[in-house]
Amino acid sequence: MTSTDTWAPTDPLGEALHLLRMNGAYYCRSELSAPWGLMLPPMRGHLWFHVVTSGNALLQTGDAAPVAIRPGELALVPHGEGHSLRSAPDASLVGVTELTLEAVSDRYEILRHGGGGAPTTMICGAVRFDQPVARHLMTVLPQTIHVRATSFPQQDWMHSTLMFMANEAKELRPGGEEVITRLGDIIVIQAIRSWIETDPAARNGWLGAFQDPQIGRALYLIHRDPNRRWTVAALAAELAISRSAFAARFTRLAGEPVMQYLTRWRMYLALDALQRDRTTAAELAARFGYQSEAAFARAFKRVIGVPPGSVRRGGPDASEFDDRWIDSRAST
Repeated sequence: MTSTDTWAPTDPLGEALHLLRMNGAYYCRSELSAPWGLMLPPMRGHLWFHVVTSGNALLQTGDAAPVAIRPGELALVPHGEGHSLRSAPDASLVGVTELTLEAVSDRYEILRHGGGGAPTTMICGAVRFDQPVARHLMTVLPQTIHVRATSFPQQDWMHSTLMFMANEAKELRPGGEEVITRLGDIIVIQAIRSWIETDPAARNGWLGAFQDPQIGRALYLIHRDPNRRWTVAALAAELAISRSAFAARFTRLAGEPVMQYLTRWRMYLALDALQRDRTTAAELAARFGYQSEAAFARAFKRVIGVPPGSVRRGGPDASEFDDRWIDSRAST
């Protein structure tokens, strides 16, 4: 029997994007004058975003070629890598941590730096995503995403959003930080959406599987109800296709068998629960249908690399698990 869930999305990838909720770690308005150069530190498990509201900036991550960001454009550094921003290729770099910033609030600062020449203003942020689907989506994004103003069909709307954000940042009024973070949510999601819609790389692997009508639906069901006693046959029945056809299609598109994916996903959620909610291994074993706490612990260690008890004592965080997920997916 197929599902009677009339609220199930017709766009599973859109559902994943809907779950993106940023937890802001740091926001900064930068008032810069040429020549200027900034070195931003790595922030593991975070996404950097940079919006140029006036002037120009060159962004470089690792050994990649510099990306020129112009007014009304933005760039993302999804994996929290250290990177540089500068006014020109030969501008000297200074570590942001070496500069004095004006603290407006616990999470919002103003940076003024440069040699007194042509001005550039930017709004920058370092944020992380706490929802597991969102965190995993971050792991499959490229090293840098550059969104030009012409990338958006709704150019006027995007330009207005960026200008609204810039105006809020000029003089932080009551509630202004909240407005900027909410606009940051929208801008980052739009940037990711633009990349998915325009880059052929987004049609491969996990993201490509999400865009397949049948396998995307299966991924949605797993993410929406991970506690259900899923089997290959039960998922195939939800999709109204044969068990063998579903199993083969899932492995081909997602890169691993569906039950292996389900186990990994549950362990992803378990890691999150152990760290954030202080849930016990026994509670998680019951939640995910394991016959004993010992059986759950074996599965957890096989996927995460350490037993549940070590996580509760301050073991690896979710971003480290993300890296292991990537490594394991690359080997399939």
